[in-house]
Amino acid sequence: MNASAATGDLVCFAHGKESGPWGLKITRLAELARRSGFEVMSPDYRQTQDPDERVAMLLALRPRARRLVLAGSSMGGYVSAMACATLQPQALFLMAPALYFPGWDAEPQGIPPLSCVVHGWHDDVVPPERSLRFAQRHRAELHLIDAEHTLNARIELIATLFAGLLDRVRAD
Repeated sequence: MNASAATGDLVCFAHGKESGPWGLKITRLAELARRSGFEVMSPDYRQTQDPDERVAMLLALRPRARRLVLAGSSMGGYVSAMACATLQPQALFLMAPALYFPGWDAEPQGIPPLSCVVHGWHDDVVPPERSLRFAQRHRAELHLIDAEHTLNARIELIATLFAGLLDRVRAD
């Protein structure tokens, strides 16, 4: 798919540092997005571990849509949040976003009013306080759930939250 030519609704996923473009969460959420009438894309960022290079890769793809939703998990959450100022999505869905780490701790800009963050209480990779900080600064919806960093054990709850976000995007 040529992302810059998209004219419909699009969800652009960004995977985490240790995962790939079609892991468990992205595959499940992409299925929901398609059923809701969205096209989906999930670029492969595995060729670099540098989060800012991943942001540059996403910006170079220039995903365009009538209604764009950015979604990311862990480092992919950082990528999606940092791309908001340029891509201006209608909505943002972050799962355990790897925000505010030394060296890549800039405050994301251009965060859309329709933003949802899901984070596990038992996350030992990204402290839940990082999501609380982001949610407070950007008035984002925040769900702290009984889960670890991957959130995979709570995939159906995450799918429900994501489906609700997509419903709100389509209602606008």
